[in-house]
Amino acid sequence: MPNVMSADQTRPTPLCPSRRLIAAGIVRRTPGRTLTVRVTAAGVTGSIAKNGGVR
Repeated sequence: MPNVMSADQTRPTPLCPSRRLIAAGIVRRTPGRTLTVRVTAAGVTGSIAKNGGVR
């Protein structure tokens, strides 16, 4: 989501300040396997799969 900047501000103002991050994740690929981790307010999930599997 883009930020809006007015002429009298030095810092961008979010378009929707009530929005917040609800999930974060990472995918890491190494030779032979893929690690996937997802973090939400409800908890953490993840998987380790051999390369060539479902992405």
